[in-house]
Amino acid sequence: MTNLQKLAIGYFFALMIAASINYIPGLTDENGLAFGIFALDIYDDSLHVASALWALIAGLTSHNASRIFMILFGLAYLFDGIFGFFTGYGFLDLGIFTNGSLGTDFSMNRVLANLPHLALGGIASIAGLRAGKA
Repeated sequence: MTNLQKLAIGYFFALMIAASINYIPGLTDENGLAFGIFALDIYDDSLHVASALWALIAGLTSHNASRIFMILFGLAYLFDGIFGFFTGYGFLDLGIFTNGSLGTDFSMNRVLANLPHLALGGIASIAGLRAGKA
């Protein structure tokens, strides 16, 4: 098993944790905001679980499958995080289509709300693009 496959399996666990945040007592406030920063709904949870299963399958399948996952997942999540700065919502969970745009905002709250997708997407993109074919 290559390091990229191990990273993909690590992404499985990280994304499953993200999908479970709403269901762990104490991680959401009285307004339903996770860590008091952002709201997660069934669309977010579904996206995280689907991404996690993709990561697990890729990690268990091969180095090349993991590389493809890292590149595609990484770019999608990275651009979703960037998109969040300009709209307040992402496109992967269809939030921009169900809520409309809140406009551009680079406040600390907006940075923290988009940081998970920026970090996960950025790391995955770099790892996938730097990894050679097996």
